[in-house]
Amino acid sequence: MNAAVTRAALLEEARSWIGTPYRHQASVKGVGCDCLGLVRGVWRGCLGAEPELPPPYAPDWAEAGSVETLQQAALRHLRPSAEFAAGDVLLFRYRDGCLAKHVAIASAADRMIHAHDGASVCEIAITPWWRRRLVQAFSFPGVQ
Repeated sequence: MNAAVTRAALLEEARSWIGTPYRHQASVKGVGCDCLGLVRGVWRGCLGAEPELPPPYAPDWAEAGSVETLQQAALRHLRPSAEFAAGDVLLFRYRDGCLAKHVAIASAADRMIHAHDGASVCEIAITPWWRRRLVQAFSFPGVQ
């Protein structure tokens, strides 16, 4: 694993995934990925081998569960951030009382790169709708 990675390198890698079609559980640039697959791909592109492979998961895994699986995995491998910056991983909860089940990569204070069902990886504005649903932000290890 690289000792340090720049935010610019993280953004360059994340943007190189733009246009990749949504594919549940996939993480192959240009072929398919889901939101977690995008973050996994950026990790591999900038840091090397993934520290942990996710188990198989159904599209409704969060609705059927009661454990903050995605947040716990982020806490194992990423550093929590009080304020997010470009290159940080953002964790979202779609509704109050539901488990967090969406991740994105901040590209600016008001923009993010993400993958979601029915669309390709894209860069969008972090609108008030998204801000209300932000649970936590994380930095990749060694980010400068």
